[in-house]
Amino acid sequence: MTIWINEQIDPCGIVYSCIACRSEEAAKECHETWQNNLTQKQKQEGWVARLRTVDSWDEVPVNALKLN
Repeated sequence: MTIWINEQIDPCGIVYSCIACRSEEAAKECHETWQNNLTQKQKQEGWVARLRTVDSWDEVPVNALKLN
């Protein structure tokens, strides 16, 4: 099973927001939205939107919004 994780990470490396789901399409749409919503200033400060996969719900950060 593949679980897609979208994370918004602040300049200190702290996960600001996180959404996990099993739908690749939904995950990619969310990631694109998060990328597009980051301002130039945020990007310069070090904010990033990251998309990654894991194999188990146990590997999803505890603070994630989990969508089935």
